Amino acid sequence: MFNEIRAVEAVFPKTHERFQVVSTTLDELVCSFICKNGKKHEVTANITQSYPDDPPIWFADTEDSSITEAVLTLSSTSGMDNHVINQVGMLVRALYNTQDLPEPTPELEKLRKMSPAVAATPKSPGWRPSASGADAAEMEIDYGFFKEEDYWEEDDIDLDFDKSPDKDKEKEGLDAEHLKMLDRIQARRRDEFSERAGGSGSIQASERLMKELRDVFRSDTFKNEVYTVDLVDDNLYQWKIKLKGVDKDSQLYADLLTLKAKEGKDFIELDMHFKENFPFEPPFVRVVHPVINGGYVMSGGSICMELLTKNGWSSAYAVESVIMQIAATLVKGKARIYFGENRQYTLARAQQSHKAVTQIHEASGWHTPPKSDG
Repeated sequence: MFNEIRAVEAVFPKTHERFQVVSTTLDELVCSFICKNGKKHEVTANITQSYPDDPPIWFADTEDSSITEAVLTLSSTSGMDNHVINQVGMLVRALYNTQDLPEPTPELEKLRKMSPAVAATPKSPGWRPSASGADAAEMEIDYGFFKEEDYWEEDDIDLDFDKSPDKDKEKEGLDAEHLKMLDRIQARRRDEFSERAGGSGSIQASERLMKELRDVFRSDTFKNEVYTVDLVDDNLYQWKIKLKGVDKDSQLYADLLTLKAKEGKDFIELDMHFKENFPFEPPFVRVVHPVINGGYVMSGGSICMELLTKNGWSSAYAVESVIMQIAATLVKGKARIYFGENRQYTLARAQQSHKAVTQIHEASGWHTPPKSDG
């Protein structure tokens, strides 16, 4: 598989005028696409342990819908189209088409010629490429690194990717406590997928959520305790968030000080539930405690934001940016904590109110700033 990545890197180096492979590891490919106007969009592929049974997980760090839609086309491939070389070829064509650019025929032809040598169907998570005759000779001449000694048997592959030196990069900026948590989650995922149980979600969603969690733990906002994140029973798909940092000039901040004096809690507790098709659908987010009036929080605790609906969501959104957008929306909507009696939120009421308000807005439109308020 790494030979495929090296091949793509050779065809689309950092000096390419449009599509560039910026960096690579054993299981990640970071690319940039430069539009006509010179704007650069980063596109990343994460390669899971089930590759090539499952395609790489692609996501674009951009709000440009034409770019994210091009990336989305790679999520439903199968067979040989799951291989990195073929995936990159399809992605390049889609991206060039979004800009009405002529396809880079020489580069795509090189990828096409390499594809038969690396697209053998695997019998297990390891695989064995093959080439012979003119194909092998051409690959050796054009690319230098596709030689007989580069081919391997299944038994030569170390499937414990966590021990790879390249995984050290994933640990940078993380403290011991969070590394321990991530190791527990990774071990649980290996057990689930090795048993073909799948756990509570898909391999693609789990890989993306692991990346999101690592990014959260590294962020200055998290380290400064603007919010905290815990997983319910180490379940990647159920996040419990304590939102502590809101605008200090807001009434909500003053109410949080009162809440701390009354209950010893200085945070707004949120539940964030992810589905197995994340990041192509938004998480479901609700307020658990305290009860809030205003702030676009519905009677059941769901949050009225276009961002949290299918129509307003983008697979490029980072989880931390969603959390911070919720904090900003609460303040902008003049949220106040309800200190009366006999009111509480439940999951069923939150789901019901979210469904109702989404249907209303889908019919009548979003009359507040898009993707930020409800």
